[in-house]
Amino acid sequence: MNTNLHAICDSQGRPMDLSLTAGPVSDHIGARALFSGLPNVTWLLGDRGYDADWFREAFQDNKIGHCLPGGKQRKTHLR
Repeated sequence: MNTNLHAICDSQGRPMDLSLTAGPVSDHIGARALFSGLPNVTWLLGDRGYDADWFREAFQDNKIGHCLPGGKQRKTHLR
């Protein structure tokens, strides 16, 4: 049995919000659970597990800069 811990942290690395999901659940699900509670942010960093079109579009809609590497399954290069 595995679990994943998803965290929103401030610029100093201090956790502000946490979400726990089952191990086989995609990182997108953990991100969706935390996204509605995001504080007023200008930038967000994440790993390739959070690469999803809906997530990137939500960042653009909310004028949040982001640094997310493209996932292994992505066919086109993203900037």
